[in-house]
Amino acid sequence: MNLQISDFPTIDAILNATSAILLTLGYIFIRRKNVGAHKACMVSAVVTSTLFLACYLTYHYYHGTTHFTGQGAVRWIYFSVLGSHTVLAAAIVPLVLVTLYRALRERFDLHKRLARWTLPAWLYVSVTGVVVYWMLYHLYPAR
Repeated sequence: MNLQISDFPTIDAILNATSAILLTLGYIFIRRKNVGAHKACMVSAVVTSTLFLACYLTYHYYHGTTHFTGQGAVRWIYFSVLGSHTVLAAAIVPLVLVTLYRALRERFDLHKRLARWTLPAWLYVSVTGVVVYWMLYHLYPAR
């Protein structure tokens, strides 16, 4: 298999979707008190999101910016989603790292307190990453 730089946005969307699924499963598992499955899902989500970030940075290093071609109201929707996604994506990295650190140090009281904020933000970033990809590359692809 020979990957092209043009394959990276699709790979990124798959990684984002996978992270969203793992986060959701991790939440379900911890609510059911299945700590082992929760830990496996959350560590896998960290790995998946790290791979996403590596692919995303590589793609944009070699390809540059892809411009959104939609016009009218959809343009406002796209940039609203992109803006909130971008702000939270920057904020989520330290949140995930601190939340993970607290769990690994078995500071579960502090872990749980921060995870209540980290999980919804991380899930939002993962889902809106797929939405941005779909809008940019499928709904209104560059000509």
